[in-house]
Amino acid sequence: MSASLVRATVRAVSKRKLQPTRAALTLTPSAVNKIKQLLKDKPGQHVGVKVGVQTRGCNDSDEEVIQDGVRIFIKKKAKLTLLGTEMDYVEDKLPSEFVFNNPNIKGTCSCGEGFNI
Repeated sequence: MSASLVRATVRAVSKRKLQPTRAALTLTPSAVNKIKQLLKDKPGQHVGVKVGVQTRGCNDSDEEVIQDGVRIFIKKKAKLTLLGTEMDYVEDKLPSEFVFNNPNIKGTCSCGEGFNI
């Protein structure tokens, strides 16, 4: 099975309060629709999307989040970093990307990919 990479941006949440959930990650309807669109082209070959943060070392014991028929697998080392995060899909004139609205972020770098908690 070959892996496809999709670009994503991490944003700190300041405008709204996200409700705590049991799942480490919740998806907006836009994110659910985009993931379904990505997976429909390869039925049976791909079962979901894997989310993680770039770290070193091996990852096991992925957490599976199922929402509206979409499966997301969160890498073990990313679980605490992503806790309470909302995953969205945004289409603008130039970029189209998954956006992670993370209420735990204390600061981000100017590129939009690095963050600290």
